[in-house]
Amino acid sequence: VQLQASGGGLVQAGDSLRLSCAASGRSAFSNYVMGWFRQAPGKEREFVAAITYNLGTTSHADSVKGRFTISRDRAKNTVYLQMNSLKPEDTAVYFCATGTRFGSNWYNENDYKHWGQGTQVTVSS
Repeated sequence: VQLQASGGGLVQAGDSLRLSCAASGRSAFSNYVMGWFRQAPGKEREFVAAITYNLGTTSHADSVKGRFTISRDRAKNTVYLQMNSLKPEDTAVYFCATGTRFGSNWYNENDYKHWGQGTQVTVSS
C-alpha cells in the first residue's frame, strides 16, 4: 500500500485548506481505516481524524472537532481532510496513514501500518 499526501501550504489564521491522501497498491481498501495525524515541531505526533473506508464512520480529535472534517471518495481511493477556521496551533506536518487491525479506537499511531510522506501546513497569525 502506498499513500501520497498533498494539499498543504501556507495560509493565514481563519483560512481553509483541504488535504488529500491518494491510496494505491491494492484493488480494494474495504477493511481499512484511513487516518490523519500531525506533528508540530518539538511535539509528538498526534491523532487528528480517521474514517472507515467501507462505511465512512468517522472520528475526530477534540482539538479539531467542528473545524476539520475527514471524508473519502471510494471511486478515487482518496481520503480528504477539510480544514476550516485554521489556527496557528494547527501548524504541523500532516500525515495520512492506514491499517486494518485496531484496538478499541483509532488513535494509536502504532496500529497504522502504512504511512504517507507528510505535507506541511503552516498557519500564520
